[in-house]
Amino acid sequence: MRFRPCIDIHNGKVKQIVGGTLRDAGDTAEENFVSGQDAAFYANLYRRHQIAGGHVIMLNAQDSPYYNETRHQAMEALAAYPGGLMAGGGITPANAAAFLEAGASHVIVTSWVFRDGMVSYPALKELCAVTGRERLVLDVSCRKRDGAYYIVTDRWQKFTDERITERLLDDLCGYADEFLIHAVDVEGKASGIERELVELLGDWHRIPITYAGGVGSMDHLRQLREWGQDHLDVTVGSALDLFGGSLKLQEVLDFMQNIDRRRKP
Repeated sequence: MRFRPCIDIHNGKVKQIVGGTLRDAGDTAEENFVSGQDAAFYANLYRRHQIAGGHVIMLNAQDSPYYNETRHQAMEALAAYPGGLMAGGGITPANAAAFLEAGASHVIVTSWVFRDGMVSYPALKELCAVTGRERLVLDVSCRKRDGAYYIVTDRWQKFTDERITERLLDDLCGYADEFLIHAVDVEGKASGIERELVELLGDWHRIPITYAGGVGSMDHLRQLREWGQDHLDVTVGSALDLFGGSLKLQEVLDFMQNIDRRRKP
């Protein structure tokens, strides 16, 4: 279990939002926190703490009037911490190389690989031809519907027909170095993690998975470690003191370090 930092950018600003409220129409979202610092500030902070594998997520669509500013912020973060961050949000075969060349260790992709609600393996192969499997992260963030978790695309607004199952993860892992999975229904609420989803993901551990959504306390981190069988990495957003929350970054890092110590013989 590792801590993965985040830099979420919306309308050109670093923010923490309630994930299920994001809308392309009007570029709106319910905001938990809007930072006065730019994305490079957070990238430099993570670099000083030597926290790698973080996610820079651009939350505006490419046709948004805010997209260029959001993209600029992302590029500044990647330049501040080369190789330490991954870039996601509107990634396609046409622009993936630009983010990798700008310093991203990986690109994070969801919407491009879906057609008509299903995974398009030709589209996935086209993307892999640009990035290579080793530099691609698949974002299979999901919401619950009819008692099951379904992948959502287009900044978490659109349900697909793809249900999160071990078989689906088996099929996709041959194309990706990691998975990133936001539990969108609890994203930004710091109200507790999705136990059913965490247990499902914890039973499957062929490639690394980062879980995000609902973490609001140290108890939630302990639950994630237990229910996920210590197989899941974690992102903490709104609850973190960096973003106006009460959970201290250093406390989270100390928790992770103690896990490492207990693992060593």
